[in-house]
Amino acid sequence: MARGTNMKLISAAVLGLFSGYASAAGFQLLEQNASGIGNAYAGSAAVADNASTIFYNPAGMTQLQAREFSAGVTAVQTKFDFKDNGSTRPFGQPAGPNDNGGTLGIIPNGYMSWALSKDLYVGVGVGAPFGLKTEYGDNWMGRYQSTSFDIKTYNINPSIAYRVNDTVSLGFGVNIQRFEAEYIRQATPTAKVTLNANDTAYGWNIGALFTLTPATKVGVSYRSQIKYNLEGDIKGAVNTAAKADLTLPDTFILSVTQKLNDRWEMLGDVSWTGWSSIPQLNIMNGSNVSLDKLDTQFKDTWRVALGTNYKYNDAMTFKFGIAYDKSPVPNAQHRLTSLPDNDRTWLSAGFQWKPSKTSAVDVGAAYLFVKNTEIDHNATAQNKGYVKGSYDSSGILLGVQYSMAF
Repeated sequence: MARGTNMKLISAAVLGLFSGYASAAGFQLLEQNASGIGNAYAGSAAVADNASTIFYNPAGMTQLQAREFSAGVTAVQTKFDFKDNGSTRPFGQPAGPNDNGGTLGIIPNGYMSWALSKDLYVGVGVGAPFGLKTEYGDNWMGRYQSTSFDIKTYNINPSIAYRVNDTVSLGFGVNIQRFEAEYIRQATPTAKVTLNANDTAYGWNIGALFTLTPATKVGVSYRSQIKYNLEGDIKGAVNTAAKADLTLPDTFILSVTQKLNDRWEMLGDVSWTGWSSIPQLNIMNGSNVSLDKLDTQFKDTWRVALGTNYKYNDAMTFKFGIAYDKSPVPNAQHRLTSLPDNDRTWLSAGFQWKPSKTSAVDVGAAYLFVKNTEIDHNATAQNKGYVKGSYDSSGILLGVQYSMAF
């Protein structure tokens, strides 16, 4: 195979590496607990009612009891139903069928916190801040751009929190994060190409929690960028080493919770994600030769969420939420089959049941309405064809979590 064709295959594979779908915009996963789903994660940095606050705002540990444990799992079912509107395949191949790239993803999490003294707490969390999967049939219209994409992260987050006084608490955490990706596409009429790449990198997060009154809390938190030097290989139609630098975005959250009376509580959230940390990808081979520079044009995004809780009695609280989440994909020309992402609106509901004073079970569900998604991605120069059409997309979340103090 000619070196120029090799370069195109490598470039296409590495571009696919940075494409994925998750319930949040881009390939971010908000589901680091199930207790927040019912409120569409409104108030996430201020709630601090179980040990999962370690992820959203470590300062919240000062609101917990001496020792607390929390674990949960969330199922995410996505739908990306593609309808063709003039796509073409390379190599003179005939048109293929439409397809649905949605899949079922499972996101687990777990947390533990300890009080070392009245005002000093430590804890650790385990979760997956980025990831999920898109998967199409082997003969679908856009198979030369992608047939399968799977991205996973594994994050360990040791943390510490200190209560400065009755009003102010501060928190800090370290993130040890593993990134793994597999990307598969049709490369020639008779052969596929598969990219596997991975790396382990480190980041940090900080937070502050302000208890302004017994009824009002304000939380702020920040998670740093994490920079990866990904290494792996490409096998199939071409076999070669491949690597690329990737900087996952930083995030900022501002949250408020306000108790209106003994029954009702309001929650609000504004968050920012710095997706512009991925403006382009410089693709390198094993000899440090630049093969291509790919322009993703990701843009920074905002998310706004509102929620409410209704305390039915001491054992049962009902939760409701709504959110609007912007996508980092700038337009149809830069939308990829492996990232058919667009702005989405969340509608959420759930409940918390306390079987005892020291334990709680949270159940939450959300339906994600994804804006009509046009794709107009022309990659004929890379022998990947031209995918033009639209996606009918949506998502369903269902999560459960158990928390206890001991």
